[in-house]
Amino acid sequence: MVKLIEQDVRETSDYLEKPLLDTRIMKVLSEVPRHEFVPIEIRNQAYQNRPLPIGYGQTISQPYIVAIMTDLIGPKAEHKALEIGTGSGYQAAVLSLLVDKVFSMEIVEPLGKQAQKRLIRLGYQNIETTIADGYHGWESNAPFDIIIVTAAASHIPPPLITQLKPGGKMIIPVGSRFMTQQLLLVEKNPEEKVTVRQILPVRFVPLTGEH
Repeated sequence: MVKLIEQDVRETSDYLEKPLLDTRIMKVLSEVPRHEFVPIEIRNQAYQNRPLPIGYGQTISQPYIVAIMTDLIGPKAEHKALEIGTGSGYQAAVLSLLVDKVFSMEIVEPLGKQAQKRLIRLGYQNIETTIADGYHGWESNAPFDIIIVTAAASHIPPPLITQLKPGGKMIIPVGSRFMTQQLLLVEKNPEEKVTVRQILPVRFVPLTGEH
């Protein structure tokens, strides 16, 4: 799986503006047991470099996408991270090995509960999950050094920009289900000026909720 990710990174290096990803991230991707985060009936496909269904109309992202999204926000050991869209818990597990604390939100209650049990069973102790609409972020635990959104929004949610720490980064797919979505890297500098860089076209399930 890691070799397939590395191949995709080389092929999209012009978009990413780098030929290789952080070796720490590649090491973590080789360690997190992806088969634990997919339904048992498709576990034989767990290490393929493609998204897989996890029920309730949701997916576990393609490993390449997990890798580049994680790399682009530059996780550090002292960081506090917010994830919007827990899904199966895979992205949260990856982040948990790279940062101090992960806060992960899931709007689909059965998925969120399953992920929480799975993460506890697998021994990930620095992840806190909740069932809530991630559009509004997690204000009581803000601000966050890094934010990762794993579902496509029609626009960048203003609450997430507010909850991003000065000097922080957010990665988010933006666009509708029926049009090309773009993966955007949002950065807030120490003076709180926000800049947005378009990375590459992607396809994600839509962010749901009342907004």
